Amino acid sequence: MNSAQNNPWMRWGKRAMTLFFLIAVPALLYMLARNLEWAEVRQALGKYSLQTLLIGALIALASYVAFSAYDLLGRRYSRHHLPARQVMPVAMVCYAFNLNFTTWIGGVAMRYRLYMRLGLSASTVTRILSLSLLTNWTGYMALAGVIFAMRLVQLPENWGLGMTGLQLLGFALLGLVSAYVGICAFSKQRVWHLRERSITLPSLRMALLQIALGASNWALMAALIFWLLPEGAAYTSVLGVLLISCMAAVVAHIPAGLGVLEAVFLALLQHQYSQASLIAALLAYRVLYYLLPLVLASVTYLVLEKRAKSLRKQGEQRIETQPG
Repeated sequence: MNSAQNNPWMRWGKRAMTLFFLIAVPALLYMLARNLEWAEVRQALGKYSLQTLLIGALIALASYVAFSAYDLLGRRYSRHHLPARQVMPVAMVCYAFNLNFTTWIGGVAMRYRLYMRLGLSASTVTRILSLSLLTNWTGYMALAGVIFAMRLVQLPENWGLGMTGLQLLGFALLGLVSAYVGICAFSKQRVWHLRERSITLPSLRMALLQIALGASNWALMAALIFWLLPEGAAYTSVLGVLLISCMAAVVAHIPAGLGVLEAVFLALLQHQYSQASLIAALLAYRVLYYLLPLVLASVTYLVLEKRAKSLRKQGEQRIETQPG
């Protein structure tokens, strides 16, 4: 056995993490189910045809696949050898929990839990997580930068920030993305040291893939909302409002952005849609993009836990049977 397995602190840490997830996951699911207004959910879904909901589910699936590709980039970046059939389910499960229960539960704690049970070291998981976060936000900044800088969002005339302020923000975001791409392309120092940590710069090709994947995921999220809305606003306006609502949700720091998404959409699109149609579309969006994937992710999580335990036992048996 390796030193990590012989370390009592490591063993107790893994047991504590196991206990945490055994208690936290059911508790979080219970709290979500108790706080949902199921009558409103049924009423919202009842307004859509089965075909509309199925196409919406496919758009949501495409977004989850795009997000899971973040971790495939992370595999190349960290040079671990888990196959894609293990990486993608872990990424999708963590994304569903991340959306519903904040980044610390799904994006961080669950990723460490599942990847380490599949045999990766904590430092490798940190590299995967870091690249995933960077992929998400560089894609966001690139997409928001273009939408805001080109004034593609139709906002109410009395909106406080105004189109000029939003445009300046767009140029600033594009500047940050350009700086990141430039550093990845031209920096001669490929490894940067920050205190006791070292950061390896991605290649230019990987940086461009990050931006493309991150932007694709955000674009698909907006496409789902746009599909569920009646005819009215342009897709670019719906996309811009989603990107603005994301900034508001980050500032508010509310799990799943509950209330924030709805408030921003109602405030910025009320001149193009009725309040009832907006609420119905956003409820349907939450079911297709948050609630349904969370149900599937909970089942998949149990399967991944069982499979990881089996794989770990097989690995320990191989180590014990090795000569010398």
